[in-house]
Order: sequence, then C-alpha cells, then structure tokens
Amino acid sequence: MAKGKTRFPLQIRIIHRYLGYFLSGIMMVYAVSGIVMIFRETNFLKNEVVLEQQLEPNLTGAELSPKLRMRVKVEKEEGDVLYFKDGNYNQKTGVVIATKMELPFVLEKMERLHKATTNSPLYFLNIFFGVSLLFFVLSAFWMYSPKMPVFKKGMYFAVGGVILTIVLLFV
Repeated sequence: MAKGKTRFPLQIRIIHRYLGYFLSGIMMVYAVSGIVMIFRETNFLKNEVVLEQQLEPNLTGAELSPKLRMRVKVEKEEGDVLYFKDGNYNQKTGVVIATKMELPFVLEKMERLHKATTNSPLYFLNIFFGVSLLFFVLSAFWMYSPKMPVFKKGMYFAVGGVILTIVLLFV
C-alpha cells in the first residue's frame, strides 16, 4: 500500500478510536445524569431548599406557578393567605414561603443536558453527541470483515439489542 493512502475501513477505525476517546468524558456525564434523571420523581439526592420571595400582592394561585417555577395548586385559603402543597402566599403582602427539593448544583447542571431545547446552547452538544453516537453505531460494522465469525456474532448481538429495546418500549 502506498504511503499516505489508507483504506476506507482503516480510516473509519482510526476515527472511531479517537472519537471514542474524546467522547468518553461526555458519555460519562450523560450516563451519570441519565441515572439521576431516572429518580427525578423522587427526592433521591435532593436537598430541601426554603424559598422566601417577595412577589406582587393580589396574585392568584394560577399566577404563582410561573413566578415560582413550580406547580402551585391552592389547597385552602384563610383570609389573605393561600396555602399550597409546599408553602403559602400572602396576597396582602406578596410574600411567598415555599420549600423546594433541588439537586446539588453540579447534578442540576448535568441534568440540564437531557432537557436542552433549541433555546439552550447545550442543544449543539446534544446534536453533536447524537450524531457521534450514530457514527459509532455505523462505524462499528467496519471493525471486522463481514466474513469473520466475530462479525456474525456481533450482528446477533446488534439484532438482540434492537429487539430488547423494542420489547421494553411496548411493555
């Protein structure tokens, strides 16, 4: 083979190798934040934070939700005070006292990776990561020649992974 010319499968393997090293850090962060997100409906790893905030007076329960960035469903009203699940709001003074369960700072930031929308600069990372993973899937098929037994066995595992995922999606 002439110097400087490499076969396409070899180029794919080289890109696969170095991209894999580069993405290993990103994959670690996504893995940890993904595991944490599984428990988002629980208080696992969360700390209770008491929020005391001055808002405008005379707000309704529906107007409180966007201001507090939490669901507010008024359970009872006594005089000027609206009581909801995690706190209360004084309509006369505008003072809100509420408790929130929040992840530690670093885990909260990591969790935002999974929640990124087009309004967040993180979505570029998500797109890059998704495209890179798709490349990993496709380039894995160039690791071995289709005639080798390890390739054929790998195909069984790939089909098994697809079937398992489809089954779990519909269960």
